[in-house]
Amino acid sequence: MNGGPSIIRRPTSEKSNTELTNSLRANFLASKPAFTPDSDGNRNSNSSSDGLEPCKLHATHREKWISREGDAIYVPTIDFTTSGLFEERSEYDITVKLFFLPSTKTSESSSHTQEAISLVLKELHVPSIDLLIISFQGVSFDADDDEDEDIEGDQNQETKHLNDMVETWRALEELHAKGVVAQIGLAEFGSERLKKFLPRTNIRPSVDQINVRDCCVVPKSLILYAKQEKIELLTHNDCTNILPKGTVRDLLGSGDQGVHLLAGSPEGSDELSGEVEPQWVVKYTAVIRDRGVIENKGYFAMAELRS
Repeated sequence: MNGGPSIIRRPTSEKSNTELTNSLRANFLASKPAFTPDSDGNRNSNSSSDGLEPCKLHATHREKWISREGDAIYVPTIDFTTSGLFEERSEYDITVKLFFLPSTKTSESSSHTQEAISLVLKELHVPSIDLLIISFQGVSFDADDDEDEDIEGDQNQETKHLNDMVETWRALEELHAKGVVAQIGLAEFGSERLKKFLPRTNIRPSVDQINVRDCCVVPKSLILYAKQEKIELLTHNDCTNILPKGTVRDLLGSGDQGVHLLAGSPEGSDELSGEVEPQWVVKYTAVIRDRGVIENKGYFAMAELRS
């Protein structure tokens, strides 16, 4: 996907945050037995009629459903023994998008990037991916503002934000240098932001993925600058804050849609208590090259539990 002035629009059927939330709920449900013993020892179905409400875990089954590795807790436990792909690696185009969320610390962005990509590689049983796109926290694209995008606000804060993005970009450059990622790209950059960012990079982005409101308007200034810098423009329908804090607590908490892993109910685990802070979400898609068919698509999400 090198070079050129092309603008490629990706059709989508639903917003990414809705797709992610439904995927997490469905995975929670599918990864547990359809029936769990109730307090009297009877087998009792707890799933809802729509198939998306996770059944509630009793304490004796909780530790079997999750797994622990050091300080990390996998919810639910992940089985990496089966490959997520059926054909040889060369048959696929694998695209990964990494969303850094508002709670992410820049100092941890490198380790977060390594962790997210490692999970995708283990899931798909591949040594590399074709394209990694990063979505920085606090960056959004507005087609109406690109012509005069000169980013307003405190100059010191703007410089710090740019420095933070460059520091995070170094992690992508390192993966590229190691051959783990063939191409690296970014999201939501207008022409003015690109002009400030590109001189600070060692490896320039091959892709700029933008969310264009009302489907069609791409600023001429961005088209011309992307052509000049040989950056391919892609459009998308993803949400910048793809996993809000409240959504994570709803999924793991004691409400009707939760799995009762967080303290706050009689069935909650005393070990899992505190404030949930989502850090990142990674979305991966494996497309069969000669057919253009998506064979595997999924998400991983990471949150910290802070006291």
